[in-house]
Amino acid sequence: MIDRPLYLERLRRWRDRDVIKVVTGVRRCGKSTLLRLFADELIREGVPSERIITINLEQLENEGLLDYHQLHDEVLRRARPDGMNYVFIDEVQNVPDFQRAVDSLYTRANIDLYLTGSNAMLLGGTLATLLSGRYVEVALLPLSFAEYVSAAVGPLSPMRLYQRYLSRGGFPAAVDFAEDSLVLHDYLEGVLNTVLYKDVIQRLNIANGLALGAMTDFLFDNIGNLTSPKAISDAMTSHGTRVSPNTVAEYLSGLANSFIFYPARRYDVRGKRLLKLQQKYYAVDLGLRRMALSGQVRDTGRILENVVFLELRRRYGEVSVGQIGGLEIDFVVQSDEGPRYFQVAESVLDEKTRARELASLEAVRDNYPKFLLTLDDADPAQHGGIRQVNALEWLLEA
Repeated sequence: MIDRPLYLERLRRWRDRDVIKVVTGVRRCGKSTLLRLFADELIREGVPSERIITINLEQLENEGLLDYHQLHDEVLRRARPDGMNYVFIDEVQNVPDFQRAVDSLYTRANIDLYLTGSNAMLLGGTLATLLSGRYVEVALLPLSFAEYVSAAVGPLSPMRLYQRYLSRGGFPAAVDFAEDSLVLHDYLEGVLNTVLYKDVIQRLNIANGLALGAMTDFLFDNIGNLTSPKAISDAMTSHGTRVSPNTVAEYLSGLANSFIFYPARRYDVRGKRLLKLQQKYYAVDLGLRRMALSGQVRDTGRILENVVFLELRRRYGEVSVGQIGGLEIDFVVQSDEGPRYFQVAESVLDEKTRARELASLEAVRDNYPKFLLTLDDADPAQHGGIRQVNALEWLLEA
């Protein structure tokens, strides 16, 4: 099992606290493995194995537990009354009205509850209302570049590993299949098809799966481009797939809720407010993108931008696209110390390119950290308070 230190630390931080821990993320990104790693850690620290209750609701032997009464009773049957029990329930959204069982288990002083789910709707609607303020989300992504490097075999340069990372992706199982491109392709295709069918088509009751597939490919091909439901509708219609803007908006919501794409809303840096019109979408995994686009790896600058976006989500949570006057800042995040600004470019060795990339950061008149991330093989530099850093070194800091 590949170590996931950032996420394990988050689980440690919330252990034995009076909140439900909810691990969310796209299918096959490692949620179950993360809980196994945490359970192993508990055992090493002396927690008896009988106090660790694991239930995977995608396994056939647990089909009878897809009734929330049965799930609830099974946990209580296995829980020891004379001490803390650590309860791990995988893919809890498969149980209709699961929140009823969750709410009851949460009230037990001897149960520390951990859930996983593959759809953002897990934290919407009834559960959010019922458990408001009583849960914390641990948003899991596929392997970061640093995690991928830690699992790599053989002495390869960071740039060579980065190229493999872009081609093969960060799903943990993809590391095992890395040497067989056909097996890897079939695996990634299976992941995407499962997500589209189980987490989007079934949940939204979509009749036109072909249109959803076409829009998914369109979004993969347009990562990092500002867009809107109307613009996507027009583009798809021009290519022979007629889909209304309202339907596009519904599909976008389904794809985002299933964690295949992450939206980045525009943020007015001067006005300190989110803008309603247009946003960008980034892919959860670039190996998945390459598979969906039949092996095409175009516009490596936008691909680097996607990698940085995912890393910022890991480190800071929500990521926005900055707007200042007529200029755009690739990413703005909020840290405990205030905002941080990031501009991403494959290379700024050309002076005109460097000046263009720096211009938007220079327009921000505050003293918060500003970064220019590039793949240039150069020592870190300062441009009037803006730090230019090699992107691979920055990615490996985590």
